[in-house]
Amino acid sequence: MEVLKSRLLIRPRDVDATTAFYRDTLGLAVEREFPGGTVFFLGHGSLEVSGRGETGSSPDLVLWMQVRDLAGTLAELKAKGLEPVRDGQREPWGLDEAWIADPDGTRIVLVEVPEGHPIRTDTR
Repeated sequence: MEVLKSRLLIRPRDVDATTAFYRDTLGLAVEREFPGGTVFFLGHGSLEVSGRGETGSSPDLVLWMQVRDLAGTLAELKAKGLEPVRDGQREPWGLDEAWIADPDGTRIVLVEVPEGHPIRTDTR
């Protein structure tokens, strides 16, 4: 299978609130809009908010977003009134992570990869 592009689709209970969260609170760039939905740019992927869900978030779904500066990102979000579900901390696997949630409760893990972590190490 050759994957050319990928995107995660979220079907929120309140499309307007969830779209505003990703656009205004998180400040994600809009990749495109269409009647009933918005697609946001997520680095190497996309996030589409469209349709209407009925059950809300599943604890089994986690959105992972790598950021350059976790402390700075958290400060910006707190200034916009968003309180983290869990503040930033170094995980046993060496990544700095904080958790936030969208209006439906979808967990979003904000990740900073510290200097010297194997993900950042060029093994060539």
